[in-house]
Amino acid sequence: MPPAGRDRCAAAARGVVLLGPYGLARAARERGELGGKGAPSRGRPADPDRALKARNEELERENQRLRTKLEQAEAIIEVQKKLSTLLGLK
Repeated sequence: MPPAGRDRCAAAARGVVLLGPYGLARAARERGELGGKGAPSRGRPADPDRALKARNEELERENQRLRTKLEQAEAIIEVQKKLSTLLGLK
């Protein structure tokens, strides 16, 4: 066996893993030592205001529901006023 081969066998026997150039780069990338952005993300970029927009839409729907309820209550009060006047209760 050539000397380099013997060194690798001895290192493997001791539990030491010798990495080639690719393995060293991969290990460094996994540790975060290599800059780089990595693979570009796929799909549309996330909308940072998504939660705010959803909450705003929810509040607008609730606002419209309450406006409708208020209009109904005002109509009932007007009818009660007219009925009270007709019956002479006031």
